[in-house]
Amino acid sequence: MTRSQMIGVDVGGTFTDVFVLDEATGTAQVAKVPTTRPDQSGGFLDGIRMKVDDLGTVSVIVHGTTAGTNALLERKGARIGIITTEGLRDVLEMRRRDRPRTWGLRGDFVPIVPRDLRHEVSERTLADGTIRTAVDIDAVTAAARTLMDEGCLACAVLFANSYANPENERIAVAAVREIWPNAHVSASSEILPEIREFERFSTTALNAYLQPEVSGYIDRLETALKSDGFAGEFMIVQSNGGVMDVATAAKVPVRTALSGPAAGVIAAGYIAQAAGFPNVITGDMGGTSFDVSLIADGQSMLAPQTSIDFGMVVRSPMIEIATIGAGGGSIAWVDRGGLLNIGPESAGSTPGPVAYGQGNTRPTVTDANVVLGRIDPDSPIGGKLKRLDVDAARAAILENVGKPLNLDALQAAEAILRVANSRMAGALRLVSIERGFDPKNFAFLPFGGGGALHAGAMLAEVGLARAIVPRYPGVLSAMGCVIADMRQDFVQTINATLSGLDIESLTRFMQDHIDSGYATLEAAKTRFESRDVTFTLDMSYLGQTHTVSVPLDVTVTDGVVQQVTHDDIGKAFDAAYLGTYDRILKGGTRRVINLRTAVTGRRPRFDLSTLAPVGGSVETARIATRKVHFGDTWHDTAIYNRLSLPVGTRIPGPAILEQPDTTVLIEPNLTGVIDELGNTIIERSGR
Repeated sequence: MTRSQMIGVDVGGTFTDVFVLDEATGTAQVAKVPTTRPDQSGGFLDGIRMKVDDLGTVSVIVHGTTAGTNALLERKGARIGIITTEGLRDVLEMRRRDRPRTWGLRGDFVPIVPRDLRHEVSERTLADGTIRTAVDIDAVTAAARTLMDEGCLACAVLFANSYANPENERIAVAAVREIWPNAHVSASSEILPEIREFERFSTTALNAYLQPEVSGYIDRLETALKSDGFAGEFMIVQSNGGVMDVATAAKVPVRTALSGPAAGVIAAGYIAQAAGFPNVITGDMGGTSFDVSLIADGQSMLAPQTSIDFGMVVRSPMIEIATIGAGGGSIAWVDRGGLLNIGPESAGSTPGPVAYGQGNTRPTVTDANVVLGRIDPDSPIGGKLKRLDVDAARAAILENVGKPLNLDALQAAEAILRVANSRMAGALRLVSIERGFDPKNFAFLPFGGGGALHAGAMLAEVGLARAIVPRYPGVLSAMGCVIADMRQDFVQTINATLSGLDIESLTRFMQDHIDSGYATLEAAKTRFESRDVTFTLDMSYLGQTHTVSVPLDVTVTDGVVQQVTHDDIGKAFDAAYLGTYDRILKGGTRRVINLRTAVTGRRPRFDLSTLAPVGGSVETARIATRKVHFGDTWHDTAIYNRLSLPVGTRIPGPAILEQPDTTVLIEPNLTGVIDELGNTIIERSGR
């Protein structure tokens, strides 16, 4: 049987999105269904079954999941235990001596592992890799048995300086794995062989915390897919924007944090580059949050670590995403001081906005858009609801926002959108202006179910040049799953001055990373157009705390790395340091901290022009006119079936473009143009 279909599935807090690409014909189908709670696999399978009758025709399913992120944010991971070096029991609790709030003398941070489940054993490895005290295996075994008796489902082994020499930790982990009843045993030297104890301990502990939840979820999905006839490859999106096989995801689930939003950024970058706009700021507005990321010169920003929540640090490359609680389901409320707030609490998919008629009585951003006529109450996205309850949404806005602020329902709805737009604009400024990028040089690429409703407001508030609304913005993260490359990241601490650096040892680490990365690519069933390897070094001058990222120009021939020289590294560091600080410190001792390697298998891209409309006319695409409220008055607004608008169409605002997965709003004084890829380019009228 020929397998020609690729499926991307993104599970969000409110909706589960599906993107089905038929590689043989170049055609695509999309679906959007409510996310099922508490088990997200139900919505995952429902969405696929809506568009695919025979899973035997599917070659690849790629999943962007929030299962790990939600487990961390909601503290619903597994009960786990820790075995650590004597004296380091409280590293997770001490953190970096930071605190959740700037002011006040007390914090309320509670580690994910209670103190009585953190066991110390005798062992010691020094920072130079010398083993001062061999590990006490009897103590390790006794600690593991105690943790099992305490009901722990996973275990993390966290030894001091195991990045420099993993021998003690390797012996201990082998002993634990011999008696542990499942595969959920994490070792810090395997998860993150990098200097700095807290970050390594935190990342490994969070990995163990997620293993039972994420591996169980993936296993349920894989079993259900196979029972429906699926025989292709099932892969998971990583936080770095690449994908990994399910075996790796089950072993290192901490890499799935922010998986879904990362897939959306990858798709946004690909679409914007193809449309001729390499500089974009993305805005993913779902039901729960608004996620923002910046792409400069076609490259996504990668952060070396992130805090999923206070004290929950993950040290792993992640696409840099700023998140605020301003999704379509975010609840509007007035505080005791009379200030209107949006979020962070969300109505989610159940019960959802008031207009959904599922029991919620507190107004949301979506309710404001419904009351102002910007969302058609007779065509709600998601396919489950017949009609939205406009009257209930209006009454809730009046009761909860209008009366406390002495506003009528329309004024209150406009106020909700102004506050929501202001918060979104602040997130865009955070990733642009506050980091040295001029928004005038960037386009805004909104996606998610609600992003395209707020594009005009972002142009006005932030000063962006234009907005690019992709063909299927409501399911862009699912499309990103199909586009994403397979990528493996590796790190190894070197911790040596440049003059004392052992080049042969550095080369061995590089080769080990290549061999491991290539082995993962070879084991995958996916076809790759090419394989890329990049090396960077974290370097600084001796005595400095902060490092600069130094790209190395290294030749890899037939999977074999060519040795670099001290002079090559020195020149690369000087160039990187000069580019960052506009000077170099003459006579300063240069230090190499970490080696970082990325091995990427480039998956085939599909031609975006196949998604563009063929034929059609503006006249047949125009389906209605309705009153829509802007500012302080109602406007007669043309309503179009967006997917039927032909290439080259110019739509003056005010106008609304409707499609099954989202609604595009073109405000007065703006104009939308359908480009050759089916995107809608929104600019100020007269440009």
